[in-house]
Amino acid sequence: MILQLAFVLTAIIIGARLGGIGLGVMGGVGLGILTFVFGLQPTAPPIDVMLMIAAVISAASCMQAAGGLDYMVKLAEHLLRKNPSHVTLLSPLVTYLFTFIAGTGHVAYSVLPVIAEVATETKIRPERPLGIAVIASQQAITASPISAATVALLGLLAGFDITLFDILKITIPATIIGVLVGALFSMKVGKELIEDPEYQKRLKEGLFNDKKIEIKDVKNKRSAMLSVLIFILATAFIVLFGSFEGMRPSFLIDGEIVTLGMSSIIEIVMLSAAAIILIVTKTDGIKATQGSVFPAGMQAVIAIFGIAWMGDTFLQGNMAQLTLSIEGIVRQMPWLFGIALFVMSILLYSQAATVRALMPLGIALGISPYMLIALFPAVNGYFFIPNYPTVVAAINFDRTGTTKIGKYVLNHSFMMPGLVSTVVAIVLGLLFIQIF
Repeated sequence: MILQLAFVLTAIIIGARLGGIGLGVMGGVGLGILTFVFGLQPTAPPIDVMLMIAAVISAASCMQAAGGLDYMVKLAEHLLRKNPSHVTLLSPLVTYLFTFIAGTGHVAYSVLPVIAEVATETKIRPERPLGIAVIASQQAITASPISAATVALLGLLAGFDITLFDILKITIPATIIGVLVGALFSMKVGKELIEDPEYQKRLKEGLFNDKKIEIKDVKNKRSAMLSVLIFILATAFIVLFGSFEGMRPSFLIDGEIVTLGMSSIIEIVMLSAAAIILIVTKTDGIKATQGSVFPAGMQAVIAIFGIAWMGDTFLQGNMAQLTLSIEGIVRQMPWLFGIALFVMSILLYSQAATVRALMPLGIALGISPYMLIALFPAVNGYFFIPNYPTVVAAINFDRTGTTKIGKYVLNHSFMMPGLVSTVVAIVLGLLFIQIF
């Protein structure tokens, strides 16, 4: 089992370094070794999760093609420029909302340069709003009803009579408060901008000019607004169907009444939303595949395909030994499973892949499904090593040089807000499951 685990971790580490679809295809290599060398029987690939993500990404891509994301960014720019002194508190709320609505943290890219510019103009250290804004875009993944991670968790907990509302009523307040606490801590990070030596150095070198970064006006505002409205309505329908089972269609199969599963509902609603956006806004379907959302989403599908399939095969092939070796300690201290989720997310660079790879073990170990929901924000650990795309983008957008990777790599601008937000969200989640 230890030798198999070594191959699994090696595949994950190499895949993470390859980037893009590297994680997914290396999962295929790991699965091949487990099957052909160690003789483990492959489990069923996670088809439903992959199709749900594909459907959501299709709708989000169509919204982007219709100008919906640009419209949201323009609104965010107006809000930040109107309240520049509150940029450290408002920025994470903006990126959180973007991710919550779209289901992917990659939508934060477009607003990061505006955050950096507003902070610099107001002489607020840009590291403060940028660091927590990136963390907020990650935390919102575990609160978004249509994110790949939430969809994956809902699918795994469906057998426990857990609804989408059961997950969201814990994760939404826990992550929002966690992000706000992280923002408050961020307000005291580092020296004031005018006292920062790196900023002073760049100022003397004449690297700053009076040119402002302005987001271009949306060409067809009506189409953009319609696309956002349709996407939000589709998300609201999913939350309703996921929260109230009586609203879902039922069918008589072999004498039993079977209710339509959430995977099918998400796929139907989101594919329909994508089609309606294209028809109503007269947007070219090809354009939907050429934005930033579509390739990022498809990378997530491939990652889950390979990594989750490999992880499931390893867990099922060694479940008896794994359960025997760690069941006792996990039953006594189930919160330790949160540390395992955090570490795995650092390796996988994906909340959804972490959920699909490790949550089945938590279920097999007999951890309460509500405890797993409370620990869900622990899958947001990929800020720990500062090479995730949104992290790198934030560093590059800060012209003052305050947002950076430290001398010792791990002492970077995102570590403190990331740890504070994650720990607070988990602690609140543990409290909320007792209350609710």
